[in-house]
Amino acid sequence: MSPISPISPDILQQIIAHKQQEIAHLCAPKASLRHALLTSDTGIIAEFKRRSPSKGWIKQDGRPDVIPLSYQQNGAAALSILTDQHYFGGHDDFIRQARQSGVTLPILYKNFVIHEAQLYAAALCGASAVLLIAACLTKQECKALLDKAHQLGLEVLLEMHSEPELEYAELAPDLCGINNRNLGSFVTDVENSFRLAEKLRSVCGEAIATQKTALVSESGISNPDTVRALRQAGFRGFLIGENFMKTPDPGLALRDFISQTH
Repeated sequence: MSPISPISPDILQQIIAHKQQEIAHLCAPKASLRHALLTSDTGIIAEFKRRSPSKGWIKQDGRPDVIPLSYQQNGAAALSILTDQHYFGGHDDFIRQARQSGVTLPILYKNFVIHEAQLYAAALCGASAVLLIAACLTKQECKALLDKAHQLGLEVLLEMHSEPELEYAELAPDLCGINNRNLGSFVTDVENSFRLAEKLRSVCGEAIATQKTALVSESGISNPDTVRALRQAGFRGFLIGENFMKTPDPGLALRDFISQTH
C-alpha cells in the first residue's frame, strides 16, 4: 500500500484561506431584528413552537422547513424558533432547515442561554439574535453573554418579567422584552407589559427615543386590539407563537391576524 501523500503547502493555504472566509461569515452581522421591528408596520415576531411545558404538544408534526417560510410569506416582521429540545421539542437544526427553505427574515434563537457555547451554536445555525433571560442570569453573567453575542455578530433580546429585573436594561441590549408569562408558574398576563412599560422607559428612555433599542412584548397576545394598544404604549415588537401554531395553518392564521391589526 502506497503511503498517503501529505497535503501540499499550496492546498493547505487554500484550505486555511477558505476557513478564514467561513469564520468571517460566522462573525459578520446578521439581518437586524431590531431594525426589522422598527421599520415594520406590524412588528410581529411569529414563533415556531411545537411544544410547551405547561400544555404539552401544540403541533408535534410542525415542519421547520414549511411553517417559518409560510410566516415570512404571510407578513411576519421576524421569526422566533424554539431550540430547546427537552421541554419545547425544538432543535438548533430547525433554524438551519428554515434558512435552507428560503427564510431570509431575522430569526431569534429562542432558548435558555446560560453559557457562551450556546451563542456559538446560535451563530452556526443561522440565527440573527439570541434571547437572554434576566431571571436565568446574574447581571454580570448577562453582560458577559451580551458582549460575546455582539462579538459573534448576534443581536440580543433581553427578557425581563418583573420590576426588579428592569435594571438589566442598563446593559443596553438591542431589544428589551417584557415577558407576560411568569416562567415559574407559567401564568400569563398581558397586562404585565403595560404595567412595566413606563418604568422601563425611565431606565432606557434615551435608547428608545434614539431607536438604539426596541421594546418587545412577549407571550399571551391573541387579540389584534392588544397589539394596537401595546403599540400605543411604545412597543414595536410582538412575539406570538401559540396563537398561530395551534391552528391548522399557522401562516394563514398570521395573515388573518395582521389584517385585523390595521
